[in-house]
Amino acid sequence: MPRPSSRISGIVPSGKDGWEVHSAAWARKEAGEDIIMLSIGDHDFDTPSQTIEACVTAVRGSNHHYTPLPGLPRLRKAMAAASAACTGVATSPDQVIATQGGQAALYAAVQAVLDQGDHAIVVAPYYATYPNTFSAAGVEFTVVETPAEDGFQPHADMIRAALRPNTRAILINTPNNPTGAVYSRQHLEELAQICREHDLWLLSDEVYWTLGGGEHISPRSLPGMAERTLVINSMSKSHGMTGWRMGWLTGPETMISLLINLNLVTTYGLPAFISLACAEALENGYGVKEIAERYAARRALFLDAVHGMNDVTVRGSEGGMFAMLDISAIEPDDEKFAWALLDKEKVGVMPGSSFGEAAAGHIRVSLCQPEPVLQEAANRLRRFASSYRREAA
Repeated sequence: MPRPSSRISGIVPSGKDGWEVHSAAWARKEAGEDIIMLSIGDHDFDTPSQTIEACVTAVRGSNHHYTPLPGLPRLRKAMAAASAACTGVATSPDQVIATQGGQAALYAAVQAVLDQGDHAIVVAPYYATYPNTFSAAGVEFTVVETPAEDGFQPHADMIRAALRPNTRAILINTPNNPTGAVYSRQHLEELAQICREHDLWLLSDEVYWTLGGGEHISPRSLPGMAERTLVINSMSKSHGMTGWRMGWLTGPETMISLLINLNLVTTYGLPAFISLACAEALENGYGVKEIAERYAARRALFLDAVHGMNDVTVRGSEGGMFAMLDISAIEPDDEKFAWALLDKEKVGVMPGSSFGEAAAGHIRVSLCQPEPVLQEAANRLRRFASSYRREAA
């Protein structure tokens, strides 16, 4: 066949993708083994029933025709209200655009602010799709690691050292996936100072904002940042709607207006019945409080269960849907540790190095299982850690 474009063939580099342990755990569970899956961030519960019924009503009400490119007016209004609550900045519907999930919002943001050959900075540990989203845009990027010993907080001096003359954007994620770190106001203010000094865009992934375990601080709310910040958001985590594929991007009205043209050549609008269900879910907060409380309880239980475990240190883990455990004192090779944990105790976790070098020597534990399952997983981990040390001795 004729050759494919370098754009499409270069999105995902050849070689390992870091998800081998998860894939093996999933295959073994499907084959009937008693595997505890703590490797993926998808809810173990269904979308709230009110949202489902709203979708059914919308379908039966003939809402299955084309929709406006930036999103239905009712949906954009609801998203604007959610953005105001998330970022602490008054937001109009013209400052948001509906996208096909948070990933499409991230893709739109990267396409909006970076030209081929431009440079970006990605703060790590990072969500798995970040590097490839920049690759798809033909953009160079530098990964800046956050120190594990500082709870994975971003350091301004490390970011400044990565700046180039053609740097145009910085991408962050707080509350963070995979670490559960919640960036402090001080660190965000230092980051904002860099953006103002060098006239940079800040791409702020805040999809876990309702699961922060405390006050959520959006860099959009800091002085001089509303006009240079694009906030990625999603229905997936906050409203229990991972499979519905609905997200949005918040930013300056002039930028959002330009991004409508991107929807013209990508999604050409979104499904009306899903849009109306999402609007109702946003307007009424379906599931938000309950989901946040559920993950807070799970986080507390799991962290309590691993407290005092010999040679295991909790890093980050203040919010989101994950806990990050430093197991380097037991086994520096986190991938080796994860494979052995799967083989010996039938617990599937993600090696931290899958998300950047800052998380090497760690394992990411998903909290997307009921509390009794998390307790059992912690028991198995404790037993494994103890036996691993004895076998290695």
